[in-house]
Amino acid sequence: MSPYLGGQRDIERGAFHQFFNAGKRSFALDTSSSEGIDVFRHLVEGADAIIGTPPSLAPEALHAEYPRLVIACLANDDVPEICQYARSGMLALTGQPGKTPQLLGGHVIYAATGVWVGVAIASALLVQDLTGAGQIVTVDVQECLEVINEQAIGAYATSGRRTDRRGQRGAITPVSGAFQSADGWWMLSVPSGAERWSRFLDWVQDPVLAADPTYAEDEGRTANRDLILDRIEQWSLTLRKSEAVDQAQQQGITSTPVSTPVDLIDDPQLVHRGFLRDEDLPGFGRVQVPAGAIASLFGRPIAPAAALGQHTTEILAELGYDEAARTALFERGVI
Repeated sequence: MSPYLGGQRDIERGAFHQFFNAGKRSFALDTSSSEGIDVFRHLVEGADAIIGTPPSLAPEALHAEYPRLVIACLANDDVPEICQYARSGMLALTGQPGKTPQLLGGHVIYAATGVWVGVAIASALLVQDLTGAGQIVTVDVQECLEVINEQAIGAYATSGRRTDRRGQRGAITPVSGAFQSADGWWMLSVPSGAERWSRFLDWVQDPVLAADPTYAEDEGRTANRDLILDRIEQWSLTLRKSEAVDQAQQQGITSTPVSTPVDLIDDPQLVHRGFLRDEDLPGFGRVQVPAGAIASLFGRPIAPAAALGQHTTEILAELGYDEAARTALFERGVI
Protein backbone atom coordinates (compact mmCIF):
# COMPACT_ATOMS: atom_id res chain seq x y z
CA MET A 1 0.00 0.00 0.00
CA SER A 2 1.37 3.40 -0.98
CA PRO A 3 2.97 5.79 -0.18
CA TYR A 4 6.43 4.33 -0.66
CA LEU A 5 9.58 5.57 1.04
CA GLY A 6 12.01 6.99 -1.47
CA GLY A 7 9.38 6.84 -4.19
CA GLN A 8 10.32 3.26 -5.12
CA ARG A 9 7.28 1.00 -5.53
CA ASP A 10 8.16 -2.06 -3.47
CA ILE A 11 6.29 -3.98 -0.77
CA GLU A 12 9.06 -3.50 1.76
CA ARG A 13 9.31 0.25 1.11
CA GLY A 14 5.66 0.93 1.90
CA ALA A 15 5.23 3.48 4.69
CA PHE A 16 2.34 1.47 6.15
CA HIS A 17 4.50 -1.67 6.15
CA GLN A 18 7.34 0.15 7.89
CA PHE A 19 4.99 1.50 10.59
CA PHE A 20 2.63 -1.41 11.29
CA ASN A 21 5.28 -4.14 11.02
CA ALA A 22 8.06 -2.40 12.93
CA GLY A 23 9.42 -4.58 15.71
CA LYS A 24 7.93 -7.78 14.30
CA ARG A 25 9.56 -10.86 12.86
CA SER A 26 8.59 -12.14 9.41
CA PHE A 27 8.03 -15.85 8.74
CA ALA A 28 7.15 -16.87 5.17
CA LEU A 29 5.25 -20.15 4.82
CA ASP A 30 3.18 -21.81 2.09
CA THR A 31 0.20 -23.26 3.96
CA SER A 32 -1.44 -24.70 0.84
CA SER A 33 0.65 -27.86 1.24
CA SER A 34 0.43 -30.53 3.93
CA GLU A 35 4.05 -29.88 4.90
CA GLY A 36 3.27 -26.18 5.33
CA ILE A 37 0.33 -27.02 7.58
CA ASP A 38 2.58 -29.25 9.69
CA VAL A 39 5.03 -26.36 10.17
CA PHE A 40 2.09 -24.08 11.02
CA ARG A 41 0.96 -26.52 13.71
CA HIS A 42 4.46 -26.38 15.24
CA LEU A 43 4.12 -22.61 15.42
CA VAL A 44 0.70 -22.87 17.04
CA GLU A 45 1.95 -25.24 19.72
CA GLY A 46 3.95 -22.43 21.31
CA ALA A 47 1.52 -19.60 20.65
CA ASP A 48 -0.91 -17.92 23.03
CA ALA A 49 -3.01 -16.35 20.26
CA ILE A 50 -3.22 -16.17 16.49
CA ILE A 51 -5.20 -14.05 14.04
CA GLY A 52 -6.89 -16.08 11.35
CA THR A 53 -6.14 -19.61 10.15
CA PRO A 54 -5.04 -21.06 6.81
CA PRO A 55 -7.97 -21.67 4.41
CA SER A 56 -7.55 -25.43 4.71
CA LEU A 57 -7.73 -25.40 8.51
CA ALA A 58 -11.02 -24.35 10.12
CA PRO A 59 -10.75 -22.37 13.38
CA GLU A 60 -13.00 -24.90 15.16
CA ALA A 61 -10.78 -27.81 14.13
CA LEU A 62 -7.61 -26.00 15.22
CA HIS A 63 -9.15 -25.02 18.55
CA ALA A 64 -10.16 -28.63 19.17
CA GLU A 65 -6.50 -29.61 18.74
CA TYR A 66 -5.19 -26.75 20.90
CA PRO A 67 -7.93 -25.84 23.43
CA ARG A 68 -5.70 -23.30 25.20
CA LEU A 69 -5.22 -21.29 22.00
CA VAL A 70 -6.98 -17.96 21.38
CA ILE A 71 -8.02 -17.64 17.74
CA ALA A 72 -9.19 -14.25 16.47
CA CYS A 73 -11.26 -14.27 13.28
CA LEU A 74 -12.46 -11.38 11.14
CA ALA A 75 -15.94 -11.34 9.62
CA ASN A 76 -16.95 -9.20 6.63
CA ASP A 77 -13.30 -8.35 5.95
CA ASP A 78 -13.64 -9.23 2.26
CA VAL A 79 -15.99 -6.29 1.57
CA PRO A 80 -14.34 -3.19 -0.04
CA GLU A 81 -13.45 -0.42 2.40
CA ILE A 82 -15.82 2.19 0.97
CA CYS A 83 -18.72 -0.28 1.08
CA GLN A 84 -18.04 -1.06 4.73
CA TYR A 85 -17.94 2.65 5.49
CA ALA A 86 -21.26 3.25 3.72
CA ARG A 87 -23.12 0.28 5.17
CA SER A 88 -22.07 1.07 8.74
CA GLY A 89 -23.86 4.44 8.65
CA MET A 90 -20.69 6.52 8.95
CA LEU A 91 -20.79 7.76 5.36
CA ALA A 92 -24.14 9.44 6.06
CA LEU A 93 -22.42 11.59 8.70
CA THR A 94 -19.32 12.80 6.84
CA GLY A 95 -19.28 15.45 4.14
CA GLN A 96 -20.94 18.76 3.41
CA PRO A 97 -24.70 19.12 4.04
CA GLY A 98 -26.80 18.56 0.94
CA LYS A 99 -23.82 17.30 -1.06
CA THR A 100 -22.22 13.94 -1.82
CA PRO A 101 -21.06 12.10 1.34
CA GLN A 102 -17.28 11.97 1.72
CA LEU A 103 -15.11 9.12 2.90
CA LEU A 104 -12.85 9.83 5.88
CA GLY A 105 -9.15 9.68 5.09
CA GLY A 106 -6.42 7.71 6.79
CA HIS A 107 -8.06 4.29 6.28
CA VAL A 108 -9.89 4.74 9.58
CA ILE A 109 -11.79 1.51 8.91
CA TYR A 110 -8.65 -0.59 9.17
CA ALA A 111 -7.44 1.29 12.24
CA ALA A 112 -10.78 0.89 14.04
CA THR A 113 -10.95 -2.80 13.21
CA GLY A 114 -7.38 -3.34 14.38
CA VAL A 115 -8.11 -1.73 17.73
CA TRP A 116 -11.12 -3.97 18.33
CA VAL A 117 -9.17 -7.07 17.31
CA GLY A 118 -6.54 -6.08 19.89
CA VAL A 119 -9.20 -5.60 22.57
CA ALA A 120 -10.81 -8.95 21.74
CA ILE A 121 -7.52 -10.83 21.93
CA ALA A 122 -6.50 -9.10 25.17
CA SER A 123 -9.85 -10.03 26.76
CA ALA A 124 -9.52 -13.63 25.63
CA LEU A 125 -5.94 -13.82 26.92
CA LEU A 126 -7.16 -12.68 30.34
CA VAL A 127 -9.67 -15.55 30.35
CA GLN A 128 -6.89 -17.87 29.20
CA ASP A 129 -4.68 -16.68 32.07
CA LEU A 130 -7.46 -17.16 34.64
CA THR A 131 -8.88 -20.48 33.42
CA GLY A 132 -6.30 -22.00 31.09
CA ALA A 133 -8.91 -22.17 28.32
CA GLY A 134 -8.69 -20.49 24.95
CA GLN A 135 -11.55 -19.50 22.69
CA ILE A 136 -12.47 -18.34 19.22
CA VAL A 137 -13.30 -14.63 19.12
CA THR A 138 -14.92 -13.17 16.03
CA VAL A 139 -14.67 -9.47 15.23
CA ASP A 140 -17.08 -8.12 12.60
CA VAL A 141 -15.71 -5.19 10.61
CA GLN A 142 -19.12 -3.57 10.18
CA GLU A 143 -19.88 -3.80 13.90
CA CYS A 144 -16.51 -2.15 14.67
CA LEU A 145 -17.56 0.83 12.59
CA GLU A 146 -21.11 1.00 13.92
CA VAL A 147 -19.70 1.42 17.43
CA ILE A 148 -18.10 4.69 16.27
CA ASN A 149 -21.63 5.97 15.54
CA GLU A 150 -22.63 5.66 19.19
CA GLN A 151 -23.03 9.41 19.75
CA ALA A 152 -25.39 9.82 16.78
CA ILE A 153 -27.30 6.69 17.78
CA GLY A 154 -27.53 7.88 21.39
CA ALA A 155 -28.79 11.30 20.34
CA TYR A 156 -31.57 9.73 18.29
CA ALA A 157 -32.51 7.20 20.98
CA THR A 158 -32.83 9.83 23.72
CA SER A 159 -34.26 12.80 21.84
CA GLY A 160 -35.38 11.58 18.43
CA ARG A 161 -32.96 14.07 16.86
CA ARG A 162 -31.26 12.80 13.71
CA THR A 163 -27.59 13.61 13.12
CA ASP A 164 -27.03 14.90 9.59
CA ARG A 165 -23.91 15.83 7.68
CA ARG A 166 -22.55 19.17 8.85
CA GLY A 167 -19.24 19.39 7.02
CA GLN A 168 -16.71 21.27 9.14
CA ARG A 169 -19.47 22.31 11.57
CA GLY A 170 -20.16 20.20 14.63
CA ALA A 171 -23.27 18.02 14.65
CA ILE A 172 -23.74 17.25 18.37
CA THR A 173 -22.43 20.31 20.25
CA PRO A 174 -24.13 23.29 18.56
CA VAL A 175 -21.28 25.80 18.78
CA SER A 176 -18.44 23.68 17.47
CA GLY A 177 -16.51 22.98 14.32
CA ALA A 178 -13.44 23.88 12.29
CA PHE A 179 -12.91 27.56 11.42
CA GLN A 180 -10.60 29.25 8.98
CA SER A 181 -8.20 31.79 10.44
CA ALA A 182 -5.82 34.20 8.77
CA ASP A 183 -3.18 31.47 8.37
CA GLY A 184 -4.92 28.10 8.60
CA TRP A 185 -7.69 26.19 10.34
CA TRP A 186 -8.48 25.60 14.00
CA MET A 187 -11.17 23.75 15.94
CA LEU A 188 -13.49 25.22 18.57
CA SER A 189 -16.10 23.59 20.79
CA VAL A 190 -18.01 25.72 23.32
CA PRO A 191 -19.30 23.41 26.09
CA SER A 192 -22.87 23.47 27.34
CA GLY A 193 -23.91 25.86 30.08
CA ALA A 194 -24.57 29.57 30.49
CA GLU A 195 -21.25 30.25 32.25
CA ARG A 196 -19.14 28.94 29.33
CA TRP A 197 -21.28 30.91 26.87
CA SER A 198 -20.74 34.06 28.91
CA ARG A 199 -16.97 33.49 28.84
CA PHE A 200 -17.15 32.99 25.10
CA LEU A 201 -19.03 36.27 24.61
CA ASP A 202 -16.48 38.14 26.73
CA TRP A 203 -13.81 36.80 24.40
CA VAL A 204 -15.32 37.38 20.94
CA GLN A 205 -17.08 40.69 21.77
CA ASP A 206 -19.79 40.13 19.13
CA PRO A 207 -22.70 42.57 19.66
CA VAL A 208 -25.17 40.46 17.67
CA LEU A 209 -24.53 37.32 19.73
CA ALA A 210 -24.51 39.26 23.00
CA ALA A 211 -27.86 40.94 22.21
CA ASP A 212 -29.93 37.76 22.24
CA PRO A 213 -30.41 36.32 25.77
CA THR A 214 -31.87 33.06 24.43
CA TYR A 215 -28.40 32.00 23.30
CA ALA A 216 -27.39 31.58 26.94
CA GLU A 217 -29.37 28.33 27.01
CA ASP A 218 -28.38 25.22 25.06
CA GLU A 219 -31.77 25.08 23.34
CA GLY A 220 -31.39 28.61 22.00
CA ARG A 221 -27.93 27.93 20.66
CA THR A 222 -29.07 24.70 19.03
CA ALA A 223 -32.00 26.42 17.29
CA ASN A 224 -29.77 29.20 15.97
CA ARG A 225 -26.45 27.42 15.61
CA ASP A 226 -25.91 28.24 11.93
CA LEU A 227 -26.38 31.97 12.56
CA ILE A 228 -23.95 31.76 15.48
CA LEU A 229 -21.39 29.80 13.46
CA ASP A 230 -21.65 32.27 10.57
CA ARG A 231 -20.71 35.08 12.98
CA ILE A 232 -17.82 33.05 14.39
CA GLU A 233 -16.52 32.31 10.88
CA GLN A 234 -16.27 36.02 10.07
CA TRP A 235 -14.59 36.81 13.39
CA SER A 236 -12.16 33.90 13.05
CA LEU A 237 -10.64 35.36 9.88
CA THR A 238 -9.22 38.22 11.97
CA LEU A 239 -7.09 35.83 14.07
CA ARG A 240 -4.03 33.71 13.48
CA LYS A 241 -4.43 29.99 14.16
CA SER A 242 -2.10 29.82 17.17
CA GLU A 243 -3.57 33.04 18.58
CA ALA A 244 -7.13 31.70 18.38
CA VAL A 245 -6.25 28.40 20.05
CA ASP A 246 -4.25 30.01 22.86
CA GLN A 247 -6.99 32.53 23.65
CA ALA A 248 -9.71 29.85 23.62
CA GLN A 249 -7.78 27.63 26.01
CA GLN A 250 -7.16 30.56 28.33
CA GLN A 251 -10.96 30.92 28.52
CA GLY A 252 -11.34 27.23 29.38
CA ILE A 253 -12.92 26.56 25.98
CA THR A 254 -11.99 23.43 24.07
CA SER A 255 -9.79 24.26 21.09
CA THR A 256 -6.90 22.90 19.06
CA PRO A 257 -5.16 23.68 15.78
CA VAL A 258 -6.13 21.63 12.73
CA SER A 259 -2.74 20.03 12.18
CA THR A 260 -1.35 19.14 8.79
CA PRO A 261 0.97 16.14 8.40
CA VAL A 262 3.87 18.61 8.21
CA ASP A 263 2.76 20.17 11.52
CA LEU A 264 2.84 16.77 13.21
CA ILE A 265 6.48 16.20 12.28
CA ASP A 266 7.49 18.93 14.75
CA ASP A 267 4.64 18.52 17.22
CA PRO A 268 6.28 19.28 20.60
CA GLN A 269 3.96 16.94 22.50
CA LEU A 270 4.66 13.94 20.26
CA VAL A 271 8.40 14.62 20.27
CA HIS A 272 8.56 15.21 24.05
CA ARG A 273 6.71 11.98 24.83
CA GLY A 274 8.99 10.02 22.53
CA PHE A 275 6.28 9.00 20.09
CA LEU A 276 8.24 10.48 17.19
CA ARG A 277 11.82 9.23 17.05
CA ASP A 278 14.69 9.32 14.60
CA GLU A 279 15.62 5.79 13.59
CA ASP A 280 18.13 4.28 11.17
CA LEU A 281 16.19 2.30 8.56
CA PRO A 282 18.34 0.05 6.35
CA GLY A 283 18.34 1.45 2.84
CA PHE A 284 16.65 4.70 3.85
CA GLY A 285 19.04 6.36 6.30
CA ARG A 286 17.86 8.41 9.25
CA VAL A 287 14.05 8.59 9.25
CA GLN A 288 11.59 10.01 11.76
CA VAL A 289 9.12 7.28 12.67
CA PRO A 290 6.22 6.84 15.14
CA ALA A 291 7.31 4.56 17.95
CA GLY A 292 3.84 3.26 18.80
CA ALA A 293 1.88 3.60 22.01
CA ILE A 294 3.09 0.46 23.83
CA ALA A 295 6.75 0.98 22.92
CA SER A 296 6.52 4.60 24.09
CA LEU A 297 4.95 3.51 27.38
CA PHE A 298 7.77 1.07 28.15
CA GLY A 299 10.55 3.11 26.57
CA ARG A 300 11.51 0.26 24.27
CA PRO A 301 13.39 0.69 21.01
CA ILE A 302 11.70 -0.79 17.95
CA ALA A 303 13.55 -2.62 15.21
CA PRO A 304 12.73 -1.62 11.61
CA ALA A 305 10.07 -3.63 9.80
CA ALA A 306 11.45 -6.97 8.67
CA ALA A 307 11.97 -7.94 5.05
CA LEU A 308 9.53 -10.58 3.84
CA GLY A 309 10.56 -13.92 5.33
CA GLN A 310 13.61 -12.41 7.00
CA HIS A 311 13.33 -14.56 10.14
CA THR A 312 12.10 -17.80 8.60
CA THR A 313 15.35 -19.71 9.17
CA GLU A 314 15.70 -18.33 12.69
CA ILE A 315 12.16 -19.31 13.69
CA LEU A 316 12.42 -22.78 12.14
CA ALA A 317 15.56 -23.37 14.21
CA GLU A 318 13.65 -22.32 17.33
CA LEU A 319 10.94 -24.85 16.41
CA GLY A 320 13.56 -27.62 16.29
CA TYR A 321 14.14 -27.96 12.54
CA ASP A 322 17.81 -28.73 11.84
CA GLU A 323 19.70 -27.43 8.82
CA ALA A 324 18.89 -30.45 6.67
CA ALA A 325 15.17 -30.17 7.42
CA ARG A 326 15.19 -26.44 6.71
CA THR A 327 16.97 -26.98 3.43
CA ALA A 328 14.46 -29.62 2.40
CA LEU A 329 11.54 -27.32 3.17
CA PHE A 330 13.15 -24.56 1.14
CA GLU A 331 13.84 -26.81 -1.84
CA ARG A 332 10.25 -28.01 -1.90
CA GLY A 333 8.93 -24.43 -1.79
CA VAL A 334 7.29 -24.73 1.64
CA ILE A 335 9.25 -21.72 2.97
